Amino acid sequence: MGVEGVGFYEIARNSPDRPAILAPGVPMTYGELHAEVNRLSNALDGLGLRPGDALATVLGNRPEFLTVLLAAMQSGLYIVPVSRHLTAPEIGYILADGGAKAVITESAFAPAVASAAAEAGVPAEGRVSVDPADGFRSMAALCATGSAAPPDKRQMGSVMLYTSGTTGRPKGVRRPLFDVPPEFVFDLLRQTLARHLGLEPGDEVHLAIGPLYHSAPCVHAMLALSLGHAVVVAPRFQPEHTLELIQRHRVTNAFMVPTMFHRMLGLPEEVRGRYDLSSLRQVYHSAAPVPVETKQRMMDWWGPVLYEYYGSTESGPVVVATPEEWLAHPGTVGRPVDGVQIKILDPEGNELPTGETGLIYASGQPGFEYHGDPDKTAAAMRGDLYTPGDLGHLDEDGWLYMSDRRTDLIISGGVNIYPAEIEAVLLQHPAVADVAVIGVPDEDWGQSVVALVEPAADAVPGDALAAELLAHCEPRLAKLKHPRRLEFRETLPRTPSGKLSRSRVRESYLREQPG
Repeated sequence: MGVEGVGFYEIARNSPDRPAILAPGVPMTYGELHAEVNRLSNALDGLGLRPGDALATVLGNRPEFLTVLLAAMQSGLYIVPVSRHLTAPEIGYILADGGAKAVITESAFAPAVASAAAEAGVPAEGRVSVDPADGFRSMAALCATGSAAPPDKRQMGSVMLYTSGTTGRPKGVRRPLFDVPPEFVFDLLRQTLARHLGLEPGDEVHLAIGPLYHSAPCVHAMLALSLGHAVVVAPRFQPEHTLELIQRHRVTNAFMVPTMFHRMLGLPEEVRGRYDLSSLRQVYHSAAPVPVETKQRMMDWWGPVLYEYYGSTESGPVVVATPEEWLAHPGTVGRPVDGVQIKILDPEGNELPTGETGLIYASGQPGFEYHGDPDKTAAAMRGDLYTPGDLGHLDEDGWLYMSDRRTDLIISGGVNIYPAEIEAVLLQHPAVADVAVIGVPDEDWGQSVVALVEPAADAVPGDALAAELLAHCEPRLAKLKHPRRLEFRETLPRTPSGKLSRSRVRESYLREQPG
């Protein structure tokens, strides 16, 4: 079946019977999804949302997320996907900071979102749930108030994702909006990202297995629908179930993180051999470094289908390595895509020679700003070069190798975790005099969070206090930010200026570990 048109909306008009969402639930065609997207767009306009306004979501992986995404993208709105794992105060901060005029959630997260929406001043009529939830209006009922015809005024929207900083307060990555139809951005996606990743329009099937509130899974799902692909939305990652979904729906492409590879490789050999995965052509991965051995084992199993890229929420992919390129240069994260230049600079901004490790900077990223934080925006730039703060080096042929993430950033299961945020919460407890949070190597997660606590003078270190401190984190931090291990230290090293040296703490901790 050929693909007619550029982008989801044109494909839906020209090929309405084309499969759009295969699972879960009842399959939807492009035409059916388009009609629902239009109803929501028109209903949001009826609520008073105008181009430049923010619409937040707190949703698990479900088809409705795609409806909201596509409605925002043709209504000139900033869609702000919020992690469902966050606590009410964390959600409230993002809703308030982003100026959300409405929030769409589901019953499982409704209590936290209700509290957050009240705190952030989201009006009652703008609180919507995809299933029945007290205090929220029904999304189906809201959509029923809107026409299934395209809105009179269609304008490109944008995804505004929140990314944490070393201060622990997340900031929205905001790009300018232009008064052009959404086809413009989908055409741009095809010409750049799809081309860099080797994705073509056609009868492909994309597996959305990562959380759609994260940058890469969200963009890959949107890209799939802009190319006429069908999408399988997996509610959560489960190792064997993922293999079953690939076999059942003949999945051809997906985005995954290295933790998923570890989990699937951990299945018994007879389980792994049970499934036909021959439909897979492209499995993209990013978000965290992957050990060479792990990637080699995956390609021994799945064939040469693993495409790696490096980038960030701010920049998008800046380097890509095809399976063949990676096999010829094991360990690389790729070579710059068209229009991007990679430079390795020292802390003073001097360019370093081939082979020397420094901060990775990239040119050619789309213009962005950290919402409400011009200082943070300026600090990430040197002229037209942007750095996510990661360390790496280039070889003589221009292949980029990452040596580490910036020293204070922990990446666990592909999720960025900032120590300062966890330290700030633990320091609120009267039994804590000082604390250092570090990331240590973890075979399954890449890194796991360890908190080293200097107890207050009158506190008694031990299991009871550790349990009390973890309980203290419960209402204040998302579960994924909780320390996996909490240990006590008599003192923690600080510089003469009083700055905590996490690198020294980490080195000391790793030296103490057996083996």
